[in-house]
Amino acid sequence: MAKTREQKSAHLNELQDIAKNSQSVVFVSFDKLPVKDETSLRSTLTKNSVNYKVVKKTLLKKAFAESAIQGDMPELKGMVAVAYGNELIAPSREVYAFQKELAEKLQIVGGVFEGKYMTQAEMMSIATIPSTPVLYAQLLSMFNAPIQSFVSVLHQYAEKKEA
Repeated sequence: MAKTREQKSAHLNELQDIAKNSQSVVFVSFDKLPVKDETSLRSTLTKNSVNYKVVKKTLLKKAFAESAIQGDMPELKGMVAVAYGNELIAPSREVYAFQKELAEKLQIVGGVFEGKYMTQAEMMSIATIPSTPVLYAQLLSMFNAPIQSFVSVLHQYAEKKEA
């Protein structure tokens, strides 16, 4: 069923808001994605404060062309959706998690990060950045390693003195 001019205008306004107000936007290409997988994807994204919307490419291109995003929009093939949110890394990371499972049916084709268009490869590298709690744990481990080594050396020295 064809959409009316008012419906298209409303979708265009929504996409323009996404382009202006989202910290990060991921362009997702999908083909023959089963309903159960898409439902699972949507629920997981929603739990992680990421929105997901299937869009028409013409409206997407028009909305993003009117925004102040730098660079060239990546080529969008097939059916396209956008995953967006207010956290910089969450949209790409969460979509990437599903892409690993559904590689033939769902893939990241590009996106917008910090006001610039990104290619597929750049978005994939962003998607592999660990979450904030994991980064904190890694940092804490780095700080703890020298202390742990020092304590181990002191313990061996004390055992040697006793013997």
